[in-house]
This record gives sequence, C-alpha cells and structure tokens, in this order.
Amino acid sequence: MLIRVEIPVDAAGIDALLRKAFGRDDEADLVQQLREDGLLTLGIVATDDEGGVVGYAAFSPVDVAGVDRQWVGLAPLAVDASLRRQGLGEKLVYEGLDALNEFSYAAVVVLGDPAYYGRFGFKTAAQYHLHCRWPGAEAAFQVYPLAESALNEVSGLVEYSAPFNRF
Repeated sequence: MLIRVEIPVDAAGIDALLRKAFGRDDEADLVQQLREDGLLTLGIVATDDEGGVVGYAAFSPVDVAGVDRQWVGLAPLAVDASLRRQGLGEKLVYEGLDALNEFSYAAVVVLGDPAYYGRFGFKTAAQYHLHCRWPGAEAAFQVYPLAESALNEVSGLVEYSAPFNRF
C-alpha cells in the first residue's frame, strides 16, 4: 500500500473508486469538476500493489465570510469497501493534514461524522461561530486549525467553491 499525492494517471482510478464507494456519480463528478476548474488544492491517494486506487481524499479551497484565508475543505473521502475499518481513511486524512500544514494552509473544514473526524482533532465549527450553507449541518460541520491563529477573529459563512453548489 502506497499513500501519496495524486498524479494525472490516477484520475480514472479515483473516478471509479468514488462512483463505487458512494454508489452514485455526484462525488466523482464533483472531483472531476474541481480538477477541471483548477480548484483541487490537494488529492491524496492510496494505491494497492498493482497501482490501483483504493483510497482517496480531496481538499479544495473555501472562503470564510467572503475572504480567502488559506482554508480548505476536505471532501470527498473514500476507501474501497474491502479495505474499510482498517485505518486507511485515517492515513489519508493525516497525510493530507501534514501536506497542507507544510504548505502553510491555515485550517481545514469538513462536513461529516463528528465521532469519526473528532479523532483527528476536528471541532464543531459552530463553537467558533462558523457555519456552512447546508441547513441542519451544525453538528457535522467541523474545523481543524493548522495554524495557531487560524480561528482568531474569524466567524461567519464558510463557502465551498462553486462546484459544491450543485449538491
């Protein structure tokens, strides 16, 4: 198993994994649109011994109260069904957080299960007066500061890039 930054040859495998993992086209179409629009900040893949994509985490830019603060959103995260519950998703998230930290990004947001993402240190964004556009997402919308000052004097609407508005 190899975990690394995605390269162009991975695109077809990522697409197939996302369609299979989610049982629909939305996430694969989203990643394809982000890639085409130059909005894919970082993609982390896990590949098997034959080079097939078995895990994926995408990170794309978000604005906070209309300002680019060098924050990104984590979405989607997918692991092949045969490899779930073995820590692969965790490795993808940690690899992404480490890479983003190295490139001086300030924070990461995610819309997901608080029990899962809380293990990585994500906190409910509402406690920092941050929210997303999706109603009823308060408990699931979370933030992880990469920079010490990332959450200082920041509040308001966290907006994902345009391709997310289709969902």
